[in-house]
Amino acid sequence: MDEEEIWRRFQKHMEYTDEEMKVFRSDPQKVKMVTGTPEFAKCRVVAEVIESHGCHARHKVGDRFVLTAGGQLITEECPRRMCLSALAPIHQVMPAIFERLVSRSDPNLERYHIVQCTDIGLDKGGWGKILMKVTLEKSPEKR
Repeated sequence: MDEEEIWRRFQKHMEYTDEEMKVFRSDPQKVKMVTGTPEFAKCRVVAEVIESHGCHARHKVGDRFVLTAGGQLITEECPRRMCLSALAPIHQVMPAIFERLVSRSDPNLERYHIVQCTDIGLDKGGWGKILMKVTLEKSPEKR
């Protein structure tokens, strides 16, 4: 697909006016994200629960929150009920993930982040808490 076709599809997807597209395309970093990083379409973000205690949403070790590399939840691959306190810290590491994709600094998708839900746990006055390992993985091939 040529670059102008990518931009036409992007504009349609974002519902941007021509004027908004000029503003968007004036930012070299955004341009690079759209045209120079096919990894965005080929990767997804996975936050897997690695510790859980007293979680009111009952998130358990092994539960996975799966997002597109652009940060949208893929709900059919996530727990039926999702706690906002679990999702918030995933958002905090997304800029670092975007940077890795743009700079292509982690081609083998080996880096990860450990994050904790925003509940502080019963011992600190909260309810419970979970820890999650946030990684990038290749998206499954579409059939």
